[in-house]
Amino acid sequence: MAAYTTIDNPELYFQVKLWTGTGSGHAITLDGDEDMSPNFIWVKQRTSTRYHNIQDTIRSTGVNFFSNTNGADNSDATNITAFNTDGFSVGTGDNVNKSSDTYVAWCWKESADAGFDMLTYTGNETNRTISHSLSAVPHLMIVKNREAAEAWTLYHHKNTSAPETECLYMNLTDATRDSNLRWNDTLPTSSVFSVSTSTEVNDDGVGMMNYLWSEKQGFSKFGSFVGNGSTSGPMIWLGFRPAFVMIKRSSSTGNWYIADNKRNTFNVVSKALFANADSAEGDLASNTPLDFTSNGFKLRNSDLTGDTNINISGSTYIYLAFAEAPFVNSKGVPCNAR
Repeated sequence: MAAYTTIDNPELYFQVKLWTGTGSGHAITLDGDEDMSPNFIWVKQRTSTRYHNIQDTIRSTGVNFFSNTNGADNSDATNITAFNTDGFSVGTGDNVNKSSDTYVAWCWKESADAGFDMLTYTGNETNRTISHSLSAVPHLMIVKNREAAEAWTLYHHKNTSAPETECLYMNLTDATRDSNLRWNDTLPTSSVFSVSTSTEVNDDGVGMMNYLWSEKQGFSKFGSFVGNGSTSGPMIWLGFRPAFVMIKRSSSTGNWYIADNKRNTFNVVSKALFANADSAEGDLASNTPLDFTSNGFKLRNSDLTGDTNINISGSTYIYLAFAEAPFVNSKGVPCNAR
């Protein structure tokens, strides 16, 4: 029998959670049928302008990053206060729990089985390799300097035909840029990745944070596509019904557009947040941005208002996607469309 997926239940490794703030600290339980203890939590207030809040189990509960700025580690004990066996706890901070405001959290569990590794290292500003624990080649790496104002530097294996020579910045709208100072023009392997002398990824004597993913069939996909400028845009095959998709125009400027399966529970998927911006959630329903399907996603517009730019003719885009359900499970049973 064909191997359709390595993960029958994606909820064990990734879940999306919505809630409304109360202003008082409390526990938040994930919605999945299976318990999942997250190691990486990314929260965005949907109601109004507010920074993205990123916390992980390596840097402790009192330390957070903001994806929309280049800021270093930020100490704040009022945001995520605990990583629990099936969710997390929030404090009284407005980034996570302002009374009556609405929030979304994207939650990952660290696991080689699911192709996700987190690590921290001390930079030395020399060309070097650093070990990871994926036991597979990383297809996506996001590096952040923990102690200085440096960009969120991203490696994506489909970002041009020579991705080891390029980088993208998750807190900016910039197009991809060519530089040997990030990845030392060297592809990662199943045991190590390479960094060069840029302070963004290897600042001398400074702590660096790296989040690494490797594709897992039926669970995650990190690919690229070329826009066609049509209201019937490209159909992107993932091999699963997505729970989370982030799209960035890599050949030119554009926002890091984030869609998920909880803010829109049926098509069209129109509620937009941007990793690089602190803006409130926008509803682009009149522009019909995209649909989630049983095996991927389909672009539905030639362009959108503002700088979303998810289907401009001839433009190249990279994406990262995680599953709600595999298209076909390991027993050969297909999933339903939304």
